[in-house]
Amino acid sequence: MTAPPPPGEHLSDAQRSLRAQLLATEHWSLLASRSTTQSEVLTRIAIFLTLVSAGLVTLGFLGQASGFRGWFGVASLGVLLALALLGLVTEIRAFNTASEDLMYVVAMNRLRAAYVELDPGLERYLMASAHDDEAGAVATYHFFYRRGTSPVLGSSMMIITIVEGIVVGLLAGGTSWALGAHPVVAAVLGAVVTVVVVAVSLFLGMRMYRKTFRFHQPIRPSD
Repeated sequence: MTAPPPPGEHLSDAQRSLRAQLLATEHWSLLASRSTTQSEVLTRIAIFLTLVSAGLVTLGFLGQASGFRGWFGVASLGVLLALALLGLVTEIRAFNTASEDLMYVVAMNRLRAAYVELDPGLERYLMASAHDDEAGAVATYHFFYRRGTSPVLGSSMMIITIVEGIVVGLLAGGTSWALGAHPVVAAVLGAVVTVVVVAVSLFLGMRMYRKTFRFHQPIRPSD
């Protein structure tokens, strides 16, 4: 049975030109959306880090004013709880942004596949991938080689995850100390909670990444 011709094989020059313009418009739209999304989440992360810094400074002033006695414990737990909640919503947004960024990369890879269908000789000049699957997305994120876990470890998502883990750990340790636990026990509990929060966050992030490609059907998979 003869294979069907490529989608752009029998197009006239005018049709090819029009299709290229439409694809370019969609490409620029995706680029703008990706840039806006990245800018928004970086601003939110910066706001959260500023609030964490301001909260710790506030605790220092409250401690000096109260002599670290009386109402200081309640005030410090309240500040840490507020920071933990703000960190949670910021972390959720950071993880969603990572998923959306992957979505934009895959979509632009698919557009490159359309460019290659219009002009097959174009593919040799593309550094970014024209394959809309996981391997293509990885190639577009870094053209030369696979970088392993370094993109995750050095990402903004990792920063917010670690900071949120520390804040929640401080809240857990401070709460246990306020309830009468030994300071050493409170410190160990806080450290354990920090590690657990970071580990759970990374697990959920990886599950979100894998879920993306379980539900995505590429039209031009890598060889």
